[in-house]
Amino acid sequence: MSIATITIPLDTQTARIYTSAPAEDQRKVRLLLSLWLQEFASTPRPIQEVMDEISEKAQARGLTPEILESLLNEN
Repeated sequence: MSIATITIPLDTQTARIYTSAPAEDQRKVRLLLSLWLQEFASTPRPIQEVMDEISEKAQARGLTPEILESLLNEN
């Protein structure tokens, strides 16, 4: 399998977490992202469906509309 490098814009805190993580944890994150993207490509769904699923999972983990608004306005 060949390797390619891509750039993904992230918020500063997330980028800091990734870059400060041990190399093994970074490798695991890359592997998870690769698997997720491959799964997404093999069973494409409408973007709204994906967004709804992400929203449901975030709400189940305690993300409220107020918290989301606060996070979006942190810039």
